[in-house]
Amino acid sequence: MKKSTSLFFLAAIFSANSLCAQQKKAVTATDQKMNTFINQLMSKMTLEEKIGQLNLAAVGFDVTGPILSQGVNEKIEKGLMGGVFNTFTPQAVRKLQELAITKSRLKIPLLFGYDVIHGHKTIFPIPLGLSTSWDLDLIEKSARIAAREASADGLNWTFSPMVDIARDPRWGRIAESSGEDPYLGSLIGVAMVKGYQTNSFSNKDAILACVKHFALYGAAEAGRDYNTTDMSLIKMYNEYLPPYKAAVDAGAGSVMASFNDINGTPATGNHWLLTDLLRNQWGFKGFVVSDYTGINELEAHGLGDLQTVSAKALNAGTDMDMVGEGFLTTLKKSLQEKKISQATIDQACRRILEAKYKLGLFADPYKYIDEERAKTEILSQKNRADAKTIAEASMVLLKNNNQLLPLKKNAKIALIGPLANNKRDMIGNWSAAGEWSQAISVMQGLKNVAPDMDITYAKGANLVDDPGILKLINANGADIVADEKSPEKLISEAVSVAKNADVAVVVLGESALMGGEATSRTELDLLPNQKDLLKALAATGKPIILVLMNSHPLTLVWEDANVPAILETWFGGTEAGNAIADVLVGNYNPAGKLTTTFPRNVGQIPLYYNHKSTGRPYDGVSNEKYKSRYIDSSNDPLYPFGYGLSYTSFAISPVQLNKVSMKAGQTIQATVDVQNTGDFDGQEVVQLYIQDIYGSVTRPVKELKGFQKIFLKKGETKHVTFTISTEMLKFYNADLKFAAEPGDFNVFTGSNSRDVSSAKFSLLN
Repeated sequence: MKKSTSLFFLAAIFSANSLCAQQKKAVTATDQKMNTFINQLMSKMTLEEKIGQLNLAAVGFDVTGPILSQGVNEKIEKGLMGGVFNTFTPQAVRKLQELAITKSRLKIPLLFGYDVIHGHKTIFPIPLGLSTSWDLDLIEKSARIAAREASADGLNWTFSPMVDIARDPRWGRIAESSGEDPYLGSLIGVAMVKGYQTNSFSNKDAILACVKHFALYGAAEAGRDYNTTDMSLIKMYNEYLPPYKAAVDAGAGSVMASFNDINGTPATGNHWLLTDLLRNQWGFKGFVVSDYTGINELEAHGLGDLQTVSAKALNAGTDMDMVGEGFLTTLKKSLQEKKISQATIDQACRRILEAKYKLGLFADPYKYIDEERAKTEILSQKNRADAKTIAEASMVLLKNNNQLLPLKKNAKIALIGPLANNKRDMIGNWSAAGEWSQAISVMQGLKNVAPDMDITYAKGANLVDDPGILKLINANGADIVADEKSPEKLISEAVSVAKNADVAVVVLGESALMGGEATSRTELDLLPNQKDLLKALAATGKPIILVLMNSHPLTLVWEDANVPAILETWFGGTEAGNAIADVLVGNYNPAGKLTTTFPRNVGQIPLYYNHKSTGRPYDGVSNEKYKSRYIDSSNDPLYPFGYGLSYTSFAISPVQLNKVSMKAGQTIQATVDVQNTGDFDGQEVVQLYIQDIYGSVTRPVKELKGFQKIFLKKGETKHVTFTISTEMLKFYNADLKFAAEPGDFNVFTGSNSRDVSSAKFSLLN
């Protein structure tokens, strides 16, 4: 892909706004028709039926938790349910939809939602892995395929994209994020919404996106899931809110409230967040759904009993109650006691009905039920081929001393590790409908890709030996069974296999169930039993290629110092094994770039590239005491944001500006020459950062403002140009005014956030 994204985000938002403006006249008649239909429908609805539309029930079981909904059939028949989640397949969906259409009084169809997070049946890399591709077209394609499969399986609503900015790798849900940067996160959020919803809900394969978790969920204190958050409005507006707004501006049909509090009030009951900001400032027209029992949990936050918190949530702007049934059981009483108004109930009901109307469910309640389409669409060979391509693009080469990679296809290798011949973990966390039995292991992938390779396998270690972690993740479906052999025996076998090979390919990392919701960690090293294995293998003197599978960015100081080649593959999905094998043998030259900073140790956390300076910044060299530094560790990360190697090498020239000043409304061109100086064709992500040197408030040391992913043949040079506009220099000041301030700016270009060249320009009054 060759695409300038220095203005892509602005263009995407402008395009969305322009499209809305262009469509206003065209959709007026459609809106009027919808409003007339819904007005007539609501005039027939009882209070109970209106409240019923606000009720989202769980039917079935998956990773979100146990079934809390009871008497589902009866409630559907009475019109006391607006939607269902955890139910899919055409047969199962038809059964419930028929109840609503044939048994309920007003025949209002149901919404069917599901956690389609990184694929439905064909699973793609975990979202953090998708983001490291820096390829918006591929990311959008992954969402498009997911929507096609999900819609063919009876679903019309996904609880995705998650656009939370995540700067604490201890947080388990960093796996679902696009990393630490608001600019890149915004672009990815827009791409995902477009992929799910297409350009028209009239399409049978368009499903409703749900932007989550609104808001600030990724800033949970101590990296502990569901924990509190606390931040200034300036930080909120400049660093955490942009991806949510971008996804809303792109037309997302629904938003999910987060579990955490904002300014002392949990999101689910936060009127400022859900009404003042989301609806009044941003103009969001869709509906807001709580997270799983999010309304009930306001009780534990200390905001009142179930009736009190249900009224608070509705008044705040939460339209749909996921699973908790607080709305269903208390809103009528709250209305009688004048704690809520009929208008507020009607408004929430209308928003749910509008979503159903836009999806075409009133015209055809069975629109998403097509058994023949399910047979041809789900897990098709085309979908799997695309999944392999996307998985390859997500992989990040962290180290490759002496060009140990790529491997020769006839090499004699020792394939070692608990994840080397493993299907169960390939599809990662939040792969709710994914079938791990359909996944390709690394061993199978190598056999598929390099049939002449001499492979000897040894497990080497259990994936998890720690009894506390093992008990917790097995209770949630990890299915890890300890090997009958002792840890010492497993290591001994692996060492023996390694000694008889040319190179050891060691596949280590986390269980898939060590990432995702409720999987926060306090330590980010490889688990001790795996590190013991790696150290024993290193002692043999044989060259080692470490292949990592993990949801959290890990602390890899020992590995970086002692292992010559390290490939980060995250959890690559259904085609992970084939994709990893293609990278290992050089069929695909890795081009992924990190979207999260990898710390040296947990003591550095939070650690992110776009931090602010201090009054006493440390230069990393001097021994001066009174500087912002540690006495026992470097301030610097192990691997910086934007970092990733290739089998080839690239030379990026110093950045050149076509002029050194501009006025508002003008632009400056920043250019570099990029040369492929190595022995392989490859891709490079050329990155543009800007620093506002002096501001009315403190500003980050640099901020990503553009990138281009380009392909160069061996020896080829390309001229890369970025356009810097006034819009790119804007930020929210102390008055929360979004504006660019005249003054001096630094421009940085390079292959990552650390290794850059710079130039300076001025914005004039």
